Amino acid sequence: MIQHLFQRAINSDQLSEAQRLILATHRVLQQKELRGHIGRVTSCSMEVSMNEHLLDPKFIMLAGVVILVIAVVAWMYVRKRRSTTAGLRQKFGPEYDRAVLVHGSERKAEAKLADREKRIEKLNIRDLDPMEHERFLKRWESVQSRFVDSPKGAVTEADDLVSSLMKTRGYPVSDFDQRAADISVDHPRVVENYRSAHEIALRVGKDAATTEDLRTAMIHYRSLFEELVLGPTIVEKKEVA
Repeated sequence: MIQHLFQRAINSDQLSEAQRLILATHRVLQQKELRGHIGRVTSCSMEVSMNEHLLDPKFIMLAGVVILVIAVVAWMYVRKRRSTTAGLRQKFGPEYDRAVLVHGSERKAEAKLADREKRIEKLNIRDLDPMEHERFLKRWESVQSRFVDSPKGAVTEADDLVSSLMKTRGYPVSDFDQRAADISVDHPRVVENYRSAHEIALRVGKDAATTEDLRTAMIHYRSLFEELVLGPTIVEKKEVA
């Protein structure tokens, strides 16, 4: 009898422990469910609040103003780029296309051409005074008259004379590529002729220039010489006449 009561007491204790575990587990599950419900409610509230904010007329108006400002800035940038491109194309002519080919893109070419303009603005480029003007004209006539008897010598002298003329007017002449780039700013229509003539002059020393090459070089040197001495405006009027 006593043993039976003892066993029932043990079973009762075990049952109570199991019940406590079940109740504890149930409470934990209820707490998790409650937190999940609160989270869902909070999330829904935030979504509702955000949606209400997005539908706020003030917010819509502000967003429209921001979009309009961005569109205007983009339009102004594109317009400025087109204007810059058109201006450089008109000023440099074929030299613009050459710069694009050399540098690989319009943006890089335009940056380089703009750098040339800034460089020339810093140089002290001047016109010839009357005595210098007369002196260079006489030197050119002398060089040109020698072409028939000594075409190679005349081309070499023409190259030196043009360099001397550029130096007198204020152009740096130490590096030919830089010299040509400087000339292209104020005399873009003849700079490629200058490059061609100089290349022929370099070939003279190697006996790699034909008589026709030498004649072409003299013509190119003369076109640049006339612009440097007389100025582009005078040359253009002379050619039209």
